This record gives sequence, structure tokens and C-alpha cells, in this order.
Amino acid sequence: MSPTPGLVRITPLGAPPVTARPSPDRVVSGDPVFTSWDIEDRDGIYAGIWQSTPGAWRVIYDEWEYCHILSGHSVLTAEDGTAQDLRAGDSIVIRPGFRGVWEVLETTRKDYVIRV
Repeated sequence: MSPTPGLVRITPLGAPPVTARPSPDRVVSGDPVFTSWDIEDRDGIYAGIWQSTPGAWRVIYDEWEYCHILSGHSVLTAEDGTAQDLRAGDSIVIRPGFRGVWEVLETTRKDYVIRV
């Protein structure tokens, strides 16, 4: 199937993987490794696929993010202790100013769109 002008398919097949880890001062437990396939990066919009191995780290969001969990199991806990259990099929919006802990219990993969 040929590409359609103006459309970009969100799939890891067309993008090289990039690996990273959270900053050591943010790690709460484990040794999570992030892999991302960055599909779109333009006009303040970022989109792609992200994956993490088990572990937990503190998060501080300055941007807006929509994500859809493709596989795995994570728990996103806000500073006030409110926790969201995230599994395949779940979708969330994380707003600027969110602070908490992202804990990956089973390797988690999500697709995402970030607006800065």
C-alpha cells in the first residue's frame, strides 16, 4: 500500500528506535528502560509509540499528552495519591502541571500525541 499524502501511520516499522532511561534522581524503583519510535515532530506536536520496562519514576508534565495503552500494565499515581490503573485499551489525557509517579508493572507500550 502506498503512502497517502497528508497521513502518517503510527507504527514502529518506519522509525528507528531510540532508548533512554529516566533521570536517576527521579527513579523510585527498578531500572526502567524506555524505547520510543518518534513518528511526528512538527509545529509543537509530537506523536509516536513509547514503551517502558518495569520500574517506577517521578513524572512532572509541562505539556499536554494523549496516550492509548497498547499492551502491558502500569499505574499512574498523582501526588495526592489518586491512582489510575492503565491496561491495554485504556486512553488518558495528562494535562500540564500533573505530578506523580508512573509505575510500570508489566512492560507497557502506548501510542501518544504530545502538544507543547
